[in-house]
Amino acid sequence: AVDSRFAHESPINAFSLSADGKLLLTAAIDRTAKLWSVPELVELHAYPTQPDVVAALWPDAAGREFIAGRMNGSLDKLAVLDSHPRPDVELATAKSAPVASVTNLVELAEQEPNSQPGEAQAIQLPAEIKGAINGADDRDLYRFQARAGEELTLAINAARSGSKLDSRVEVLFPDGRPVEQVVLQAVRDSWFTFRGKDSDTSDDFRLQNWTEMELNEYLYANGEVVRLWLYPRGPDSGFKVYPGEGKRQTEFSTTALTHALNEPAYIVQPHPAGSEPVPNGLPVFRLNYENDDDPSHQWGADSLLLFTAPRDGEYLARVSDVRGFGGETNYHYALTVRPRQPDFAVSVGGKNPKVSPGSGREITFAATRIEGYEGPIRIDVENLPAGFTSSAPVEIEAGQRSAIAVLHAYREVIAPDQAADEAVRVIATAVIGGREVRHELGSLGDIQLAAPPKVTLAILPGSDPSAVRENSDQPAEFFIRPGQTISALVRATRSDFEGRIEMGTADAGRNLPHGVFVDNIGLNGLLIVEGHTEREFFITASPVAQPGRRKFHLRATADDGQASLPVILEVLPATAATGRRASLEP
Repeated sequence: AVDSRFAHESPINAFSLSADGKLLLTAAIDRTAKLWSVPELVELHAYPTQPDVVAALWPDAAGREFIAGRMNGSLDKLAVLDSHPRPDVELATAKSAPVASVTNLVELAEQEPNSQPGEAQAIQLPAEIKGAINGADDRDLYRFQARAGEELTLAINAARSGSKLDSRVEVLFPDGRPVEQVVLQAVRDSWFTFRGKDSDTSDDFRLQNWTEMELNEYLYANGEVVRLWLYPRGPDSGFKVYPGEGKRQTEFSTTALTHALNEPAYIVQPHPAGSEPVPNGLPVFRLNYENDDDPSHQWGADSLLLFTAPRDGEYLARVSDVRGFGGETNYHYALTVRPRQPDFAVSVGGKNPKVSPGSGREITFAATRIEGYEGPIRIDVENLPAGFTSSAPVEIEAGQRSAIAVLHAYREVIAPDQAADEAVRVIATAVIGGREVRHELGSLGDIQLAAPPKVTLAILPGSDPSAVRENSDQPAEFFIRPGQTISALVRATRSDFEGRIEMGTADAGRNLPHGVFVDNIGLNGLLIVEGHTEREFFITASPVAQPGRRKFHLRATADDGQASLPVILEVLPATAATGRRASLEP
């Protein structure tokens, strides 16, 4: 048998096995490098984007690192850590109880026969039932009560415990009819162009008539539903779908699938269950409460279904194998049915930062959203050492997964001692169900001073003075409305660096609000060429951009990622004006 995985968005040009044959390191033309387990081919770690294309890889005999040789002649060691965590990312453990903590979970054992609606085993919630799919025709049903509007979680633990079961969980009415979740009406038709799509990645969805599509719209293809996150950003790109990076997130409990070239796809609008949309000549898709794989990929192949009861009464939970498999051994599962527990966790990237005096480094915050919580998350960084500032508080916007702050050092700063490092506190806060939930994320680790910067960046007003307000002792403020494009200027100060200053492609604008992006980047992205120190760039707000204020910055890939001081971008409310440029006065 041959196993394959979608590994990189561009061709792989170098790879190497570890000395013991248990690890594989791959490097691609887009400067990405990833570590994989062998033979499972599970991604263990994604290294930071390399300064240049990695042309050769060589493992050390001890199995602790790989030597990477790059096209620019540089060599570097890519470390292999115990259990292979991300070296600069630490997942926060929630110290506060979940909003709807379940402490009285009743443990039950499956009672056969329970394959037909009339045989369904009655359970009292909250409950965990341990059962097994004993044959190809086995379906296990459990009867429970729910009130109209009650939000429940149905979760399967099977594959995570070594079971062969590829689970599917459904909610039915007592007579066995499926409970409808949503009605999707197609409003535009399309199809996959250039190439098909695998079942994992969130990037490069090439779609016919993409210019007629808008961000946050739902895309339906062969039973899978995703949401559009970012437009194609150049002549050789496609849409990004939520969450914008990594494995894609599906909507309405659908399962990610592989899609063929020229396969039909539709932009759809959701309607309440039971709706009968006015016919428009395009299909209508009715989705029921069922799930194969966890839509957010947190639980792998195990099922996770968020159910909202449409009315008071009895319901059935049905467990089966999606392939129709089953057996006397090793098709066991544990089904939990309980009140929903919305929550979140936040990981901190860029710990142990090395900050150059007079410049900044990025600190990244990535949210894991749990059981349907999609609201905003505020990140505070407190008690920084003397001589250091940050752009916190920053916010992970509602429905989004990340935010980026800049840790800046004054020119005359003194390196902090251990006590100063340990005094720093990072705190994530959100309001869930009307209650403030606060998670302590620890410190930023060992804050160190780096060598003086070779490149520093500053964001300045562009050619349109009406789009910016300069403040003598505060960051400049830029103003934009949905549907508009404004200009700004990036100025670089070079010190012993004469090369090209690259500032990213689709990710060029750091920490911009959702729906706002650096535009007109072409194939090479935002950059300042050799011998120059300035570049005008353009910021566009899509029609979905929401009013609000947010700090953003630029980052140079040169000199290990020097970050500019942030400026403020305020998205103003949309106007009814059409065919003319609306005023940007706040």
